[in-house]
Amino acid sequence: MPDEPALPCLRPQGRRPPPPTPRRAAAPRAQAGVSARTRRILAITFPHLAAEAQLRREGRRGLEIPFAITGAVKNALRLISVNPAALRAGLLPGMSLADARAACPEVATRPQSPDRHEAHLQALVRWAERFSPIVGRDREDTLVLDITGCAHLFGGEAAMAREVSDACAALGLTAQTGIADTRGGAWALAHMSPGIAAAGHTRAALEDLPISALRLNEDQVEELSAVGLSTIGLVANGPRGQIARRFGVETLKRLDQALGAEPEPISPARAEPRFAARLSLPEPVGLTRDVMAGLENLLERVTADLARAHRGARHLRLTAARVDSRDETAEIRLARPNRDPMRLRALFERKMGEMDAGFGIEALHLVALETETLKPTQARRESEGDRLADLISRLGNRIGFENVTRLLPNESHIPERAFTTAAAAWSEPESFPASLPRPISLFAPEPLGHLPGRPPEQFRWRGETLHLLSATGPERIAPEWWWDDPEWRSGPRDYWRVATREGPRLWLFQTHRPRPLWWIQGQFA
Repeated sequence: MPDEPALPCLRPQGRRPPPPTPRRAAAPRAQAGVSARTRRILAITFPHLAAEAQLRREGRRGLEIPFAITGAVKNALRLISVNPAALRAGLLPGMSLADARAACPEVATRPQSPDRHEAHLQALVRWAERFSPIVGRDREDTLVLDITGCAHLFGGEAAMAREVSDACAALGLTAQTGIADTRGGAWALAHMSPGIAAAGHTRAALEDLPISALRLNEDQVEELSAVGLSTIGLVANGPRGQIARRFGVETLKRLDQALGAEPEPISPARAEPRFAARLSLPEPVGLTRDVMAGLENLLERVTADLARAHRGARHLRLTAARVDSRDETAEIRLARPNRDPMRLRALFERKMGEMDAGFGIEALHLVALETETLKPTQARRESEGDRLADLISRLGNRIGFENVTRLLPNESHIPERAFTTAAAAWSEPESFPASLPRPISLFAPEPLGHLPGRPPEQFRWRGETLHLLSATGPERIAPEWWWDDPEWRSGPRDYWRVATREGPRLWLFQTHRPRPLWWIQGQFA
């Protein structure tokens, strides 16, 4: 490409430039252009993260058979992540599942789980804080750490990179590392050429790398490659104006970030606080009272952490590690956030009978899986709401929270749509608006037929002949025109509250189309 013409130097007419001001000679530096405290960034990329994390969860770390995670991409199943064995077999992320099975029939697959992947990344963020207090995320497979002033604690940058790789290998994860003066430079090295760029020499280390190392999208990479700009060095030495006009300013922005001309700070990706405690027992135990004593210790520690964070637990899990390397678990859920150790202990106590201690339990681990904000309140006596929440928690842990429901008011005059059913643990009680009395038992309308009277003096219901004693009504309820309900196509209904000589107090109504008919829909107490 032809070089752009340089702009002429503009100078006021008729005046000479002032003579240069003499300056003191700068003190010599160890490296030209390098400050005494050069910023250093470590990037850790996990090329097989989703696949290896799934194998770790299944207890099959280091599996030597091809394994892949699949997901739907544009209505087609494709490989999202592959393990090293699958990579050696020729399988690549982005390949369709049909092509992958044709190329490697023995490949094992699991469906993609975004929630688990996100949780694993959050765990890796917490884990990486052992190397630096400033840990951020870059895309879906890379952590970036600001290690300025940290490397000497590990014996230097090279020793630190080796320790990171060894620690990842111990977790069953393949990791590649790159260290440079910039975040973009470290990312490029970790993905394309794992290694370390000497301080002040990031540009020289990146010049021969492909332009995909600039974190550009696929379309930008293809357009740049089509005109011969296939490496970072070629883009850096090209005419900036023409590159910006043809390929967008995003290309130059990524280039400047990688070379240090534009700052790119690391925002620490602080993980959600984790409320957990572990207790190693001096010797294996098998009695319920011993396990409960250990649980009380854990509950005191976890609830204290929750109180400091002004949070309450909604879901807790107790894991008991047996001496035969098997784990027994007990979980409880709560109807509302709680951090009272005695109430939590009472809910766990029933679960203890379901645990099998085997040859003994040697460790206990308690974790609050779900928490919610719970602000401090004044000391008070136990309220009716607290007792109801405890009852819902006990019933929910026994029969399932989805089976403990409550009725909530709904904005409708239609009897069968005047209420809605909600899970009691995840809803607040609401009072029904004042209205005319409604039966305690509501059922599908049962026909009585065409009867004389308004209401009828005598009718037969469920095998019994009933005689009218008193009646209140009518209450006319019209169908909702915006809701096409087949049961209400007969038009408005006239409802009556009827007491019979035989005892039942019933809710009758009369329809008028196509002819007058009587029905029963409810029974009062």
